[in-house]
Amino acid sequence: MKMNEIQDQRLHARVIGRVQGVGFRYYVLGAAGEIGLNGWVRNRRDGSVEIVAEGKKEKLSELLRALQRGSRSSTVTEVKEHWLENTGEFRGFLVRSTL
Repeated sequence: MKMNEIQDQRLHARVIGRVQGVGFRYYVLGAAGEIGLNGWVRNRRDGSVEIVAEGKKEKLSELLRALQRGSRSSTVTEVKEHWLENTGEFRGFLVRSTL
C-alpha cells in the first residue's frame, strides 16, 4: 500500500450544472456525514457548488462519485477536482454561506 493511500487527504471540488436551489448542498452534507468526512460545502455566486472535504482517499473517492451522480433534482454537468494535502483543520461537515 502506498503512503498516500493510508494518510488522510483533501479534496477540493467544484460542481457545475443545475446544482443551486435544488437541495444539492444538503445532499452533499448528508453524503459526507454518512461517509464520515470532515469539511464544508457552499454555493458560489457563479452558480456552482464548492466542496472541501478531508478524510481517507477511498472515502473521498466515494464522495466524488456522489457529486458526479448528483441529487435527484439536480443536473451535474461537470465536477472539477483537485487533490491536496490534508490539513486536519475541520471537525465535522457543515454548510457555509455563499461566496
